[in-house]
Amino acid sequence: MPIADTPSFTIGIEEEYLLVDTGTRDLDADPSPSFVEQCHAEGGGQISHEFLRSQIEVGTIACHTVAEAVADLGRLRRTVARVGQRHGLAPVAASTHPFAHVVRQMRTDKDRYLALAEEMQAAARRMLICGMHVHVGIDDNETRIDLMNQLSYFLPHLLALSSSSPFWEGELTGFKSFRLTVFSALPRTGLPDRYSSWGEYQRHIDTLIRTGLIQDTSKIWWDIRPSWRYPTLEIRIMDCCTSLEDSACLAALVQSLLRCLWRMRRRNQQWRHYADLLINENRWRAARYGADAGLLDLGRGELVPFALLLEELIELVREDAAALGCLAEVEHARVILARGTSAHRQLAVHAAALADGASEHEALVAVVDWLVTDTVRGLDVAGAPCAG
Repeated sequence: MPIADTPSFTIGIEEEYLLVDTGTRDLDADPSPSFVEQCHAEGGGQISHEFLRSQIEVGTIACHTVAEAVADLGRLRRTVARVGQRHGLAPVAASTHPFAHVVRQMRTDKDRYLALAEEMQAAARRMLICGMHVHVGIDDNETRIDLMNQLSYFLPHLLALSSSSPFWEGELTGFKSFRLTVFSALPRTGLPDRYSSWGEYQRHIDTLIRTGLIQDTSKIWWDIRPSWRYPTLEIRIMDCCTSLEDSACLAALVQSLLRCLWRMRRRNQQWRHYADLLINENRWRAARYGADAGLLDLGRGELVPFALLLEELIELVREDAAALGCLAEVEHARVILARGTSAHRQLAVHAAALADGASEHEALVAVVDWLVTDTVRGLDVAGAPCAG
């Protein structure tokens, strides 16, 4: 394959944060408009509203390396935290809040969100969830579709390493990622169909647009999709990682996996396609158990401990991670597995607080305090984001 056909493999990261009132530790349902205006200005235009006013979204510039993207992501987290201090707010990088209630939240006043709320009704009103999206530059349309087909196999692995939503409205859900359960109420979510070509994909999309069911592909909310704005694949299955180092790891795994699959494609090889039934089983297990109960190894046809699958995954992408300069970030996955994802750590904080005699609400507040602290850990944000 000519060098000109090599994808750019640029990388960009988007994260959505919850906005906590530092006095109550609940979400601020209606932050001051000046808060978002200041974030937008001081963040270089890379910080914006989300569907609910108690959420905010950040997006890095397109970068050549994971290190560059994570440096920009850290700057954006720091900006939101510093502006938040002026308004009694703190950002939380997690996919759900431990005890906030959806009925108390207010929608952002934008035409796009108004239309979404009108069409989706109660399903949209429950969208008190946040995610992490990773864009990787795949310039050629046919390559983008082919790699989307192949990467679907690995989406449950990414979800298991990113889980951060074990609570919902004060309830211990039993899930490590309850976010996916909430999100699945929307149409056009979950695993994408497989398409033999860009043309086949486009014909299906054109049917939805021509009949007025969607205006553009921003209304396609699959776990992975061709971006509607950029020549990228956008991987959307991950929960929002609380630790910035964990975000770096997930971004590095995505970028390295795509390069690995592209190398196979260049040799006229591809990752074997498995039935969506089986991949969806792994997806559900990752949401329910995280990395605790293993996933199906579809090649072996056996349930395999996640630790073994992770070692195989690291070895699979080692060459690509080294070439992309993100091997250390990929190997951080072992740290995540050993000390637990954000979901595991939230549950540990909650259990420890109860064991020390805290009430249920006090234990949930302790989880919020941990989330606020870990979201900006190592980012040199002046002042304490939460009262003691």
